[in-house]
Amino acid sequence: MSAGLRVCVYCASSNAADPIYREQAYVLGQSLASNGCSVVYGGGSMGSMGAVADGALAGGGEVIGILPRFMADLEWGHPGLTRLELVEDMRERKHKLLTGSDAVVALPGGCGTLEELFEAITLKRLGLYFGPIILLNTRGFYDDVVRLLDRSIDEHFMNAEHRDMWTLVGDAAEVLPTIRATPRWREDARSLATAR
Repeated sequence: MSAGLRVCVYCASSNAADPIYREQAYVLGQSLASNGCSVVYGGGSMGSMGAVADGALAGGGEVIGILPRFMADLEWGHPGLTRLELVEDMRERKHKLLTGSDAVVALPGGCGTLEELFEAITLKRLGLYFGPIILLNTRGFYDDVVRLLDRSIDEHFMNAEHRDMWTLVGDAAEVLPTIRATPRWREDARSLATAR
């Protein structure tokens, strides 16, 4: 079941990256929208941000952008969104992106995307977020991130069960089926919050 899902998409605004990243973002947006999902993302018009919004809008979907005021002042916002919410700062943006979202999808990106992703993983570990976290691993982008997380587990900073907090997929077409197939995170997550 996916209709009515609110999917939070973390993604980048760079137009300099390989076009495949924007192509995959567009396909993701279109796929989510055509299956009745709402997309909430950072509100930008360029790079993967613009592409995921354009794809979802082309698919007739609802697209909600969350944009800090300073970015709106720089005219970085996407002009065609269903709704653009202006917030005071990056912290409020992250909170609004995740709050009420049924799933998270992290596309390849820079330090901002990685920060958002790691905050979502941290909140899931602490039992404050329970939805799927999907890493769209275009061009193997997240391979090294997963290796780092695996090392954190191997070094006993996290438990082996924490590997179930995220799922890697190689293509945008796999994202929605993976969201559907991923069970809600365990209610006793806080009991796993410290390594044994």
